[in-house]
Parts: sequence; structure tokens; C-alpha cells
Amino acid sequence: MNTLSNASNNPLIRPFAEFFRTESASGLILLGSSVTALLLANLDAGVARHFPAIWDSTLSLSVNDFRLEKTVAHWINDGLMALFFLVVGLEIKREVLEGELSSMQQAALPLVSAVGGMLVPALLFTILNWQVPTSSGWGIPMATDIAFALAILYLLGDRAPLSLKIFLTALAIADDLGAVVVIALFYTHEIHLDYLAWAGGIWVFLLVLNWLGVRILTIYLLLGLVLWYCTLKSGVHATIAGVLLASTIPFRIRYNQRELMQFLDHRMAVIRDAIRTNNVQPRDITEELEDINEHTSSPAQRLEAQLHGPVSFIIIPLFAFCNTSLLIDVGLINQLLSPLPLGIMVGLFIGKPLGISLLSWLAVRLGFASLPAGVSWMQLIGVACLAGVGFTMSIFVTLLAFAGQSDLQSIAKLAILIASLLSGVVGYVLLTSASPQANRTDLAPEALQKQV
Repeated sequence: MNTLSNASNNPLIRPFAEFFRTESASGLILLGSSVTALLLANLDAGVARHFPAIWDSTLSLSVNDFRLEKTVAHWINDGLMALFFLVVGLEIKREVLEGELSSMQQAALPLVSAVGGMLVPALLFTILNWQVPTSSGWGIPMATDIAFALAILYLLGDRAPLSLKIFLTALAIADDLGAVVVIALFYTHEIHLDYLAWAGGIWVFLLVLNWLGVRILTIYLLLGLVLWYCTLKSGVHATIAGVLLASTIPFRIRYNQRELMQFLDHRMAVIRDAIRTNNVQPRDITEELEDINEHTSSPAQRLEAQLHGPVSFIIIPLFAFCNTSLLIDVGLINQLLSPLPLGIMVGLFIGKPLGISLLSWLAVRLGFASLPAGVSWMQLIGVACLAGVGFTMSIFVTLLAFAGQSDLQSIAKLAILIASLLSGVVGYVLLTSASPQANRTDLAPEALQKQV
């Protein structure tokens, strides 16, 4: 039986199992949408010949004197992707407050690994692009695509232990946090202080609402929409508004453990009494359960649950469908050994596994961290290779680094596709051939007993 199937029976790790299933399935859909876009962009027949031009058509939103006009590609990249970053922000918040990044002992290895997986690729890219016009693309090979990486791990079934999947998830989330910081600090070209001040004021107001105990999700979302617009007009990339909004949405539930059990006992007793007296319809029971969920979950929990599916199965595949509409010709292939694509491919395919593996080894060697339970070094190296599947976030940084330079964007996207494919294949082969190391002599006995 599949590891995730067994895990889903354990209430403590069921959220992880559900997360892996969603991300894994979305990774396969993401692959399908990318391949379809590439085929349509390169078919010299009918509508397919003009397919990439669809994304340059414009859509406008106007209300009285207010007008916002963007191309279809911009609406996807600046608008819909803000929802992706909102989910990323909610995931980061969850992991920091209660998950794998909530304590130094748990977070040590993923954080150190993420730092290595960001610094080494950026360094290799910079060396290969030193003092050339494409040097601004150093952030491209820093990112990991969690959907693709987990999809490959999912294909391994029981050969990849749950602790390895949790490690990759924590690593990718820490990696996403680093990418958000890089985008905010280094890929903002022109700042409009008035709009930036409005965005900052709205964000502070949302934080105050959280501090005051306001838990009405609609208020946060409406103000978040205004925050997105002000961020868009400020010059900071609009998707950062998603992460800022996520940081303000209440995460804690209203009750402590004792109060929660008392509340649930009381509400379930009411339901049992109604059933016993035959004074209730099935629909009434489901409505009562929905009300219980409303009272025992936080706004952040509910929003993440509601958005995770649409973002994973619609927005990210649509982003990939839009941004991999890449016409591949001989001229593009001949450029693959130029500094930009070479830096990306070396950064993702070599820099990612090298940085993650090297810093992980140093952290364990120095006693700062320990390997996840039941995970061998070969498996960790295999996961480090999977982290070289940059795809979604790498393409996103490409659009920011070379805005308006379609020729550089095209060659960078091709390099990302090649490096991600190579990283995925090598990572899968290494993980297939690796076996779990149940008895490791390099760790203290108490570390061997650690439960993930």
C-alpha cells in the first residue's frame, strides 16, 4: 500500500498527505499544460501558428473614470499569480507557526539546505555572466518548483519515505520565502512612493485588525484587493501583495485544547440528541458540521483550503501554459551555450544539488542538524537534484529580470526547461537506486529515534 495512503489514516500527518497529493497531481497537470503549450507554439498549422500572440491581446477593467488595462499575459502574471503567492504566504506562515519550520531543531536542516540551494546557483550564474548585460538574471536558478518535485517523489511510492517528502516540502517553502525576498528587494525597478505608502498603510491596518481579533475573512480579502492595486502601481511587483496579505490573516483558532474539546463535546451531544429523537434531517447535520468547522478553524486555514485546489489545478497550469508558449528554432538552440542559458542550466542542474548537499553535510557534520528519520545521504542528494526543477518560480523571475526583452526571456525559458528536465530525471534515477538507511552510525541515538 502507498505510503501516503497509510499516512492519511493518521490524523497527525493527514494534512501533509493531502498536501502531497494535491501538489503531486498538480505537478502532472503542470507538465501536461507546458507540453501542450510548446506543441501549439511550434505547430505550423492553422490557429496554432498564431497561438503565442493570444497572450499579447489586451483586457481592460473600467468603472466610471477608473481604468486598468493589461495584456492577457500580464493579468495572469500580475493578477492570478498574486493568488499563488497568497497561498505561498499562507504555507510559509503555517510552517513557521506550527509546521516543520516552527522550531530550530525541525527547521535547521531545511533552512540550511535552502540557503545553500539559493547561494550556490546564484554564485555560479554570476561567475558565468560576470560583467555582461544578462547578469541581472542571477535570481533565476535560485528557485524550486514544489509541485513538479513532489510529483516526481510521488511516482516513487514507498521508495520515498514520508520524512523525505516533508523535508522537500519544508526546503521548498523556505526556498519560496527566499525567492519572495529576492523579488521584493532586487527586481523592483521604479518606486512610486505615494502608492507604496498607501500599500504600507493598508498592510499595517490589516495587522491591527488581526491584533484586535477581527476574524471576518471577507474584510481581509477586500482590503487585500486594494493592497494588490496599490502594490501594482507602486512599482513593487504586485504578487508581493499576496504574501503581505497572508501575513495578516489570523492563523490561530479561538480555543485552547481543553476549550476545544469541551466545545466539540457539547456540539456533538446536541447532534446525537437530535438524531436519537429523529428530529433532524441529514442536511441539518451537514450544516451543523459546517458551522462547527467555522468555529474551530482559523480564517487562514479556511482560505488555504479553499485556494489550494484552484491555484494548483488552474492558476499554475495556466501560468505555465501562457509562459511556455515558446517557439523553438535553430537560432534559439544555437544560443544555449551563451552566458545566460549556460548560467541557468549550470545553476539549476549543478548548483542546486551542490549547494543543498554541501551545506546539509556541513550542518550534520557540525552537529547543527540531523538527517530526517530513515533517510540516507543518497536519498538526500536525490532530493537535492529534484530541487533543481525550477520551472514556475524560475520562469516568474525571468519575466521580472528581463521585462520587455522577449529574446532573452525565450532563451532563458528554454534553459529552464532543459535544466528542470535533467534535474528531474537524475533525481528520479538516484532516488530509485537509493535505499533507506535505517541504521546510521553518524548520528546520535536520540536523533535516530526522532519521529517526523
